[in-house]
Amino acid sequence: MNHGIVLSGRLTRPLVGAVAILVALFLVFPVLIILPVSFSSGSFLAFPPPGWSLQWYERVLSRPDWLSSVWLSVWIACVVMALSTVLGTAGAIGLARGRFPGQRILIGFILSPLIIPGIIVAIGVYFFYARIHFVGSALAIAMAHTALAVPFVVVNVSASLYAVDRRLEQAAQNLGAGDFATFRLITLPLIRPGIAAGALFAFITSFDELIVALFIAGPTQVTLPLRMWESMKSSIDPTIAAVSMLAILLSVLLFASAAWLQARVRKVSGAPRSTP
Repeated sequence: MNHGIVLSGRLTRPLVGAVAILVALFLVFPVLIILPVSFSSGSFLAFPPPGWSLQWYERVLSRPDWLSSVWLSVWIACVVMALSTVLGTAGAIGLARGRFPGQRILIGFILSPLIIPGIIVAIGVYFFYARIHFVGSALAIAMAHTALAVPFVVVNVSASLYAVDRRLEQAAQNLGAGDFATFRLITLPLIRPGIAAGALFAFITSFDELIVALFIAGPTQVTLPLRMWESMKSSIDPTIAAVSMLAILLSVLLFASAAWLQARVRKVSGAPRSTP
């Protein structure tokens, strides 16, 4: 029987590895197409490109409309990151350390933006903002993006809190430290990588978000994803490919940083690699 289990394991691992490689290639394939197209010397989207040139990157970095959209997206994402980090960290502490009726319902409510389709969230936000005449401002977009980004902070910080040894906090309190001092001196240093990872995920969520911006952005508040959407409808030159590669590069760098911070959480806490 043991021999059969070992043989089954030997056959299953290569199969799972092959499937994982195929899925990864399927997900990365569009990037492998966009990358050479962004360096095309032609005037239209074509693959393979007729030649090589940096003209489309130069065009993106020299056009005021693209640059203004980039800076607007960065500004909104920074606001969202700050708000989501504060709200999400406070929520994670309350959920991880507290015990109260309806806790599971509250957890589901906070994490619901991860489950509900984005179009439904966008429609709800639009009708609410329309009633209070809040549609069309950068702050309106930032507030809506915060609701979408808070769950990522809650998940990352909660995972860090569950990995913290409660005996360290109890020892600090037994030595005379109050709740705030215990959090500042013991808990916060241990969960800081989780907070930073959640903040980076919040930034990525806001920077890449399109659906909500389609509903509530004004004519002068055009984020980068919205500018890319409008460019795809009105032109077919490789500018959109160059912008896409710059956005992908930023997202990959931020995601790699978040993954590194999550690895630090596991290392500091001693949690296994399977920790959420």
